[in-house]
Amino acid sequence: MDDKNLEAGYLQAQEITRNFAKTFYLASFFLPKDKRLAAYSVYAICRISDETVDNPKGDSSASDLKELKKKIETAYTDTFLNDNLLLAFRKTIKTYSIPIELFYELIEGMQMDLGINRYANFNELYIYCYKVAGVIGLIMLKIFDSQNSKAKESAIDLGIAMQLTNILRDIKEDSLRNRIYLPLDEMAKFNVSEELIVKGIINNNLKLLIQLEISRARKYYAESLLGVKMLSSWRCRLVVCLMRNMYCAILEEIEKSNYALFLKRLSVKTPKKVIIILKTMLKGEYL
Repeated sequence: MDDKNLEAGYLQAQEITRNFAKTFYLASFFLPKDKRLAAYSVYAICRISDETVDNPKGDSSASDLKELKKKIETAYTDTFLNDNLLLAFRKTIKTYSIPIELFYELIEGMQMDLGINRYANFNELYIYCYKVAGVIGLIMLKIFDSQNSKAKESAIDLGIAMQLTNILRDIKEDSLRNRIYLPLDEMAKFNVSEELIVKGIINNNLKLLIQLEISRARKYYAESLLGVKMLSSWRCRLVVCLMRNMYCAILEEIEKSNYALFLKRLSVKTPKKVIIILKTMLKGEYL
């Protein structure tokens, strides 16, 4: 293996993470270098999957996912690779013994986005959230290291919570792609029509529904904390706490805006992220 090519692959993965995962990129600086680069290489592969389904090109999107699956499978062999990013990815999956089945599940989740744009109930939505985010929690758990099998439940819980947060934050963008992730039975319960969402109208009924989803996300965030202390490294525990707290802050931004999700894409600005980092470190919940 050419060290220069491997280094170039990690740099490419780092650049992709820096551009598309600003929250994780900021938190990742607290990781040891080897785990940080490993996390970047995994994120870069996940991002390629995400871009494929978020910018669909008809049948070619399904073909792109199949091609990605082939690349991942090749990375799990000893076949020669001329792709630097895949070299870095191969180094990561071998170093941390990440099962290929996790990436199969991730791709299945991405495929769901190509064929499913509505979910009848939360049970159906949970399966989607697990495949596209809970699985990533399990992958990162292999990198962050935990000998406690119960940590898997917490890793999944955090992934579910973060995906539910993304669904709320991106409700406008998703509706423009003809995707509504809010469970249909809950929309009916609160008398929220698809037309209301497509037109970007916030009324009291939709606010009540969003409040329900926020409460659900917070439940999963709370449950995810149980696994933090199961991680062997305090630096990994800190990063997990930072990601949790920064994403929880997105929910706070939604509430502070009076649920103005259709006016702009709500986010946590860098100065507030820095404050969250300082508060998290002072509170010491990762110790």
